[in-house]
Amino acid sequence: MTRTLVLGGARSGKSALAERLARESGKEVVYLATSHAGDAEMAARIAHHRARRPAEWQTVEEPTALAQMLRTLCAPGRIVLVDCLTLWLTNLMFAPHQDYPEVGPVDLPPLFTGERAALLDWLDEEAHGDVVFVSNEVGMGIVPYGAVSRAFVDEAGRLNQDVAARCGRVLFVAAGLPLALKGAPC
Repeated sequence: MTRTLVLGGARSGKSALAERLARESGKEVVYLATSHAGDAEMAARIAHHRARRPAEWQTVEEPTALAQMLRTLCAPGRIVLVDCLTLWLTNLMFAPHQDYPEVGPVDLPPLFTGERAALLDWLDEEAHGDVVFVSNEVGMGIVPYGAVSRAFVDEAGRLNQDVAARCGRVLFVAAGLPLALKGAPC
């Protein structure tokens, strides 16, 4: 079973590439969406993503319990597309309506620690089906101002490294062009 991580910046084409990989797999596709429409802008983004997906793809929305959902959904003959890890990370950091200081140390909530560990534990288990993860590469710009923003960038980078280490293929997308960082090219 294969595990692929597709990284890129905002509007880089990473989701479109992940969708193409899922479509070309010839397997049943389950689209595991981690976002939720908290405002009109996010609702429009979600609608745009939905419009691109083939009607036969099953869509499952799960903002926090990713490992549990992967255990349920992954199976031979199926590919699960997780879009995206950075939205999932945001959900974990802010789900308990956590307030963070603008300066000083950021204490992440237990939900974050537990769900992140559960995902990495699941990735360490024997594969039960194909998975394509989508994640934003947020660490290529300037160091953000504010403790919570820096904590998010740090945690996103750590998560991407940990997931990449457990995936057989890692692709980086810029301007719609994929570059194989690990494993087979596109």
